[in-house]
Amino acid sequence: MKLTVYLSGEIHTDWREAIMKGCESRGLKIDFLAPVTNHELSDNCGIEILGNEKEKFWHDNKGANINAIRTKTALQRADIVVVRFGEKYKQWNAAFDAGYATALGKSIIIMHKQEHQHALKEVDASALAVTETPEQVVDILTYTSFGIINKDLINE
Repeated sequence: MKLTVYLSGEIHTDWREAIMKGCESRGLKIDFLAPVTNHELSDNCGIEILGNEKEKFWHDNKGANINAIRTKTALQRADIVVVRFGEKYKQWNAAFDAGYATALGKSIIIMHKQEHQHALKEVDASALAVTETPEQVVDILTYTSFGIINKDLINE
């Protein structure tokens, strides 16, 4: 089964690469989509394309709107949405992506550490799986694609 998976959330660790490499090593046919993870490029895309703004609000507004074109398109294309909440920053955009994906009826996998469970309980409630590691996400995608669990691969 070929899947399209959107990887939403924090941009300060290599969790996306870990998921993509894990899926590739298992032969999963997945098209991965993601937001622009270069902070400066993402923040400044609006003024780079549409021109400078004197006020920070309009600078941010232009960038947010252009990024929303990419995000909305990717979320609509995705079969599965993985949303990672990191340790260092509150990812309001990730929570918004989870809500939008829920409204679209997408299958959602949430990833965060146990200490964030209470703060993210409503987000977790909208997910079909709540994980802590990229490896768990790869296992879910393996099961979704092939109907097998990682342990089954070892026994082949």
